[in-house]
Amino acid sequence: MKRFKKVYIEITNICNLRCNFCPKTHRPLEMMDEQRFKRILTAIRPYTDYIFFHLMGEPLLNPNLAIFFEMSHEAGLKVNITTNGTLLGQELPGLLKAPALRQVNISLGSFEANGMTKSLETYLTGVTNFVNQAAENSKIISAIRLWNIDSVRSKGSNRLNEQILQFLESHLGLAPGVFSVLSKDNPSMMLKERVYLHLAEKFEWPDLEKIDENHKIFCHGLRDQMGILVDGTVVPCCLDSDGNIPLGNVLDSPMDEILHSERALALFNGFSRRRAVEPLCQKCGYARRH
Repeated sequence: MKRFKKVYIEITNICNLRCNFCPKTHRPLEMMDEQRFKRILTAIRPYTDYIFFHLMGEPLLNPNLAIFFEMSHEAGLKVNITTNGTLLGQELPGLLKAPALRQVNISLGSFEANGMTKSLETYLTGVTNFVNQAAENSKIISAIRLWNIDSVRSKGSNRLNEQILQFLESHLGLAPGVFSVLSKDNPSMMLKERVYLHLAEKFEWPDLEKIDENHKIFCHGLRDQMGILVDGTVVPCCLDSDGNIPLGNVLDSPMDEILHSERALALFNGFSRRRAVEPLCQKCGYARRH
């Protein structure tokens, strides 16, 4: 069995939205090119079977997306994408024919978290059209997310959730009242074959400027996941939006050397003891939520 269940690859840190729940990034904005992607694939291939086009940025913006799918398929890797859903309509044909594409995670909370110029109906029509087409004409899994539920610590932008659920019920051909069973104790459900809905509380991204911290934390970072930023920097998870825990650069150093570096081993061993040794990890709202 390969070490990581998933490796996040940030094929771009550029986004077409400015969600109020997103921490943004202070790093230079880039699009990953074909040469860099190929080198990253070569480096991670021995470590995982699944890659995720996700960290910061909107992956569907990258003009090399179709090429990346082809390269991933040739490498025997399955691809998962996390998207805000705004570009699903225009990218639909390419996504449906990409043999490497396993799952598309759609963050519907992005609409209310922005001052979008398009209407909610226009946005959701593009999303539901993709979901229906994917279900009927491919084996792609569609995972619809509303990760904007109020938590004890923060208020989510969720006043439109009822309208969103009504639209999904109508346009995905679901039974009336199907969502009545959803609750904090039962936040997920299969809507139909290969189509899922998941509700979750809004969480606070890790931030070095935060005052509160928690050293007693367990995380799967470097245990079954890791991330690679657009410039090749290896980070322990997908929530290190600014590369505050750089473990090395996969374009400059062998992956095995990076994973066995002093900093990487200290982080891994710390979590084995349920201890966060990195300041950023100590201030992670996601780890606190779980």
